[in-house]
Amino acid sequence: MFSKDSKSSATPATSATASDDNDSAGFNGGSAKASGVPSIISPDLKIIGDLKSGGDIQIDGTVDGDINCRLLTIGEQAVVEGCIVADTVRVSGTVKGQIKARIVHLDKVARVIGDVTHETLTMEAGASLEGQVKRMEPARTTTATKVAPMRPAASANDSEPSYGGAKSATASPAA
Repeated sequence: MFSKDSKSSATPATSATASDDNDSAGFNGGSAKASGVPSIISPDLKIIGDLKSGGDIQIDGTVDGDINCRLLTIGEQAVVEGCIVADTVRVSGTVKGQIKARIVHLDKVARVIGDVTHETLTMEAGASLEGQVKRMEPARTTTATKVAPMRPAASANDSEPSYGGAKSATASPAA
């Protein structure tokens, strides 16, 4: 019975892992995004070191290091000392370091000491920000929009060469 129970418990774990992999491949994030549950740093926890996640992180304690994730929520009593790179950052606590995110929201009790680079910045009345604010361009730019339009080739009567460097020739219509 022991081996049967362990096999049956191993099977759901394997299928759950496979579904998490499928979810993370289908979306730009890890299994935390698929399940909707963030990784939580509780108020009594202090972390010294960098954090990296493909999903969501909620910090209610203290982090002394850089953070890279999809969505970061910093609680009112939280303190982060380090650089933050994320898609979305919501700050209610204290950040001492740079923030680089597509969307940055500073709640009324937020305190940020450092530069903020963003596409969208929202600050509630009462939020404190000491540093430079820089807007970054959306990442939706394609190379096709950066290419200059081509000018037409010169006609046979013009002395200006075409793009190939040779004179343009007039083609006779096919019969």
